[in-house]
Amino acid sequence: MIVLKFTNLFVILLITLVAFVGCERVQNMTMDGMSQADPVMPEMEAIPVKVVWFVNFPEGGKDAYNNWVASVGETLRAQELVRSRIYDNVDPEMRPHRYVELEFESYLAAATYMNRPEIAALLQDATNYVTDHTMHTFIQRSDYLNNEVGGWSIKIIRLIDYPLGGKQAYLDWSTSSSRPLNERPEMKAIAAYDNYYGTSPHRLITLEFASEADVETYRSLEITKAFDVELDERASSWKEHTFELQADYIRE
Repeated sequence: MIVLKFTNLFVILLITLVAFVGCERVQNMTMDGMSQADPVMPEMEAIPVKVVWFVNFPEGGKDAYNNWVASVGETLRAQELVRSRIYDNVDPEMRPHRYVELEFESYLAAATYMNRPEIAALLQDATNYVTDHTMHTFIQRSDYLNNEVGGWSIKIIRLIDYPLGGKQAYLDWSTSSSRPLNERPEMKAIAAYDNYYGTSPHRLITLEFASEADVETYRSLEITKAFDVELDERASSWKEHTFELQADYIRE
């Protein structure tokens, strides 16, 4: 389920996870940029890393893409990969069509995986089956982390950008204001991630639910609506997408 076009993949070990295309508005290849400075979080071994893809299929091309994934699945399940999940947009007309998560124990494990020649070759081949796709690298944070055991079928993701110099103010507000929502019985799991390189999107929030009915209940709450209104003020921009878990290419 992995899609990505790599050029000069990992010229050195620490150049990683780079080529991608904007998921809703951007249609050309860009870089999830490494600046001249060190990455925003220098920890290389201790913190879990989540690599995510947003994928768009050509018209009528979803089956061909799925068949390709089935043919290369065993190769893609290299030892560094701890866990993987694949989701389709609940609205098949909406973009991105697909959301993929790959989880690793550390940044170095992710880099080792992506630097495998067989992985690089497959990722190059994947570009024959999609119209565009983005890739981002996130590290897990501890604020309002709450994960129940289980594979929940519906996942809402939020991609958030901070205002200039406003990260800490946003985090202080979000941590305190979101607690009543995070304790709702409809929400089975929530986790927060920072972009490894500090580039856009700055933060990924994942919210997991057992059903679309639970999502609708959650969204109908007045406190949910109020939180989202204030989020418009606290973040410089944010997007939300809703995806449904697919059975193919799951690894625990």
